[in-house]
Amino acid sequence: MIKLKRVYEELSPEDGYRILTERLWPRGVSKERANLDKWMKGVAPSHELRKWFDHDHEKWDEFKDRYRKELFGSEAVQELIDIIKEEESITFVFASKDEKHNSTVLLKEFIEQLLSD
Repeated sequence: MIKLKRVYEELSPEDGYRILTERLWPRGVSKERANLDKWMKGVAPSHELRKWFDHDHEKWDEFKDRYRKELFGSEAVQELIDIIKEEESITFVFASKDEKHNSTVLLKEFIEQLLSD
């Protein structure tokens, strides 16, 4: 249902509605190049959590727990779910080099679980 894509990858018609899920704008990418439909800073980890994690894989499990707590009951998450229900195709766009250990991967899992309940 929800696809993931790095902001540095080429745009594709299959992307559908593109949502940047980062709190900070990706380095070296113009708004034209990013070609986003929406930038949702509110679904990204807080500045404090992002700085604490600092892409340290040893903190991954704790980061997952802390981030889920931030997402639970968030108005931004509800807005995101409303968008997903309206669109045929959704792609969460992220900047991280690590395509497996980043907040957007967790966000996708969190949203898909909410939608399946």
